[in-house]
Amino acid sequence: MAVKIAKVEKKSACYRKGMRDGDSLVAINGNLINDVLDYRFYAADDILKITYCNAKGKEKNKKVRSNGDVDSIGLRFDTYLMDRHHSCKNKCIFCFIDQMPKGMRSSLYFKDDDSRLSFLFGNYITLTGLSESEADRIIKMHISPINVSVHTMNPELRVQMMKNPHAGSSLQLLKRFADAGIRLNTQLVLCPGINDGEELTFSLQSLAELGEYVQSIAAVPVGLTKHREGLYNLTAYTKETAEDVLRRIDAFNEVLLKNGKQRLAFAADEFYLAAERELPDVSYYGDFCQLDNGVGMLTLLEADFADALAQATEISGEKKVIGLATGVAAYPYICKLSRMFMQKFPHITIRVHKIVNHFFGESVTVAGLITGKDLIGGLQSKVSDEYCILIPDVMLRSKEDPVFLDDLTVDDISASVGRQIIPVGNGGTELFAALYSMIGG
Repeated sequence: MAVKIAKVEKKSACYRKGMRDGDSLVAINGNLINDVLDYRFYAADDILKITYCNAKGKEKNKKVRSNGDVDSIGLRFDTYLMDRHHSCKNKCIFCFIDQMPKGMRSSLYFKDDDSRLSFLFGNYITLTGLSESEADRIIKMHISPINVSVHTMNPELRVQMMKNPHAGSSLQLLKRFADAGIRLNTQLVLCPGINDGEELTFSLQSLAELGEYVQSIAAVPVGLTKHREGLYNLTAYTKETAEDVLRRIDAFNEVLLKNGKQRLAFAADEFYLAAERELPDVSYYGDFCQLDNGVGMLTLLEADFADALAQATEISGEKKVIGLATGVAAYPYICKLSRMFMQKFPHITIRVHKIVNHFFGESVTVAGLITGKDLIGGLQSKVSDEYCILIPDVMLRSKEDPVFLDDLTVDDISASVGRQIIPVGNGGTELFAALYSMIGG
């Protein structure tokens, strides 16, 4: 199948060979091009034989020199993937999107399960919709690593949890990929009384048996909003059930360490908070390969902040009050970092605002799911003397598009609370740099 070319950059190699907007890309070096993975893989050679059809449907072949730089040949497409996203066909009992209230922008309801996005952007996929040809392509191109939402290694239970008859058999792809040398990061979304307990122990051991190419396992607690009418009856983790998850992961890792291997399984920070257990130190997490799952995020935040603070030059100046807004989960840690900063710079007062999530429900405590309306409610009438308010940029769609989940913008929030709102990177180094710049550092 040919892929329509939206634009051919003028003065580019392809433009000089006569290719134009609206032509269709058919093949590169004899390999058919269906999407971005085909394109970027086969266009990586120095010399490319490009087969394309012009606007009149006539097929042509042109040789183009790229020197391995795919972008330099000048072809642009309507979408990054060059075709439509592959949506999820599962009906998981814990799906967060099913718990979204109605009336939000349509893109928030799209369920992604696209293997290409796993490789390109780190998205997690279930493998349930992966065709035989797509699996073969992953092995042929050695697309690695792949991030997989496993949830359980019990095939029957996986079918029950994901409401997909292919959910159990698709687990066989994990061994096939591991045997082919494809590195795998895996994820277990745990639901109390369903896939934790002995089922968790079984899943951990089964994943470990796949060998060295399973490079990490993240255990993440199910996220529950207040919008669960008609959905499967799930409960949140308690102190006792969270502690049981941590004990099982500790026991699993201890066996690995005794056998001269490295830790493989890691619990999300939320489990430690629920169990009221102290977070591990930096050395525990190795390369922090599961940060996007909230694994070790608070530990790394504090360590990076402390390092930046220790290296900073002490300065003095006018007294100033700076606001910080965050979610309920991170609130105690942001307060701790603020105290560290104020101890070194006593002329600065940092006021931390704990924003409660009324939109999704108070059980949702992460900063990334705070809406603009809840941020306004948590700040309004409380920031009259603050120089500005810093917020983590995970609250926003992107840096280029600073919009909250409810479509309010950063400027909307600033206007409502009467103070400048400044998005800051989610890491400790970025937070320290933002605070330091506010006092003239």
